[in-house]
Amino acid sequence: MINDLKTIMKIQGVSSREGKIGAKLAELIKPYTDEVSTDALGNVVALKRGTAKNKKKIMFCAHMDEIGFVVTFIQDNGIVRVTPVGGINYVAAAFNRVVFENGASGIMFPEDKTEPKDYRPDKFYIDLGVKTKRDAERKVKIGETCALVSGMTKLAGNKYSGRPFDDRIGCYVLLETAKELKKVKDDVYFVFSVQEEVGCRGSHAASFNVRPDIGIAVDVTPSGDVVNAATNPTVKLGDGAAIKVKDSSVMCDQKLVFDLVDLAKENKIPYQMEVLTYGGTDTCSMQTVAGGSRAVCISVPTRFCHSNNEVIDMTDVDACVKLAVAACGAEL
Repeated sequence: MINDLKTIMKIQGVSSREGKIGAKLAELIKPYTDEVSTDALGNVVALKRGTAKNKKKIMFCAHMDEIGFVVTFIQDNGIVRVTPVGGINYVAAAFNRVVFENGASGIMFPEDKTEPKDYRPDKFYIDLGVKTKRDAERKVKIGETCALVSGMTKLAGNKYSGRPFDDRIGCYVLLETAKELKKVKDDVYFVFSVQEEVGCRGSHAASFNVRPDIGIAVDVTPSGDVVNAATNPTVKLGDGAAIKVKDSSVMCDQKLVFDLVDLAKENKIPYQMEVLTYGGTDTCSMQTVAGGSRAVCISVPTRFCHSNNEVIDMTDVDACVKLAVAACGAEL
């Protein structure tokens, strides 16, 4: 099971460049669903048809894009300037290796004598190890994207570090949920969305096409069990699936929140409540697009989000899968 996660963690897919990761996810989920398609924006939509006479549409959504950078300018000395794609933590990015979509590598540096308090996009550059603009242009072109090196490493117990768990771990939850479902009464859609990191754009288009009755996003949420945690103090690694109540983009459907809590209790699935004071997920698009839908989010607690060493606990991931499977068989 973990091999699928390792596979999708290694495939780069900065927002708007999700083609390769989308193709792999479509391949992985195809044996467990009845229909797989890719829409005009690049969302991968897999459908498992229900058997009920008066069936609803349940749409699970996890975004497959990741944060990164896009080349804006190449200086005469071969230095590459980039602009961020999504919310970049420049303290985490500083002095780390990046890989371009074409396979070229470089190192992300702040300008000399720049203090961390002054880190901002225009203070950073990528060193390809070349001396001239011509040499740099042989490796990368303006408009190409790059991201910090991806992958995952096992830590103690059931914990893993790496990137981009945001949100390949959500994609993994969808894959595992699809594998667990044999027959379903309602039509269940599994959407791997694009461009969440730049404004939940993919889920907006997918929701308009699917028109779900119930939308369930699966994403990460900051874990509050870090030193001097500023937010989300009640969410901890290893304490189970986080059921979102709110973030800055959404107030989740109250009945769905209560239903998920009841399902977790009935099935002895560890869970915790998430009340986030900032951020947003694809939940907001599913809730408001077209005629709107009842929407909620199941979150995987994650330490150090948007860094090159995010940390998750696979026991929480397992709880998220079990809760998603239970939701598919319930009267929500």
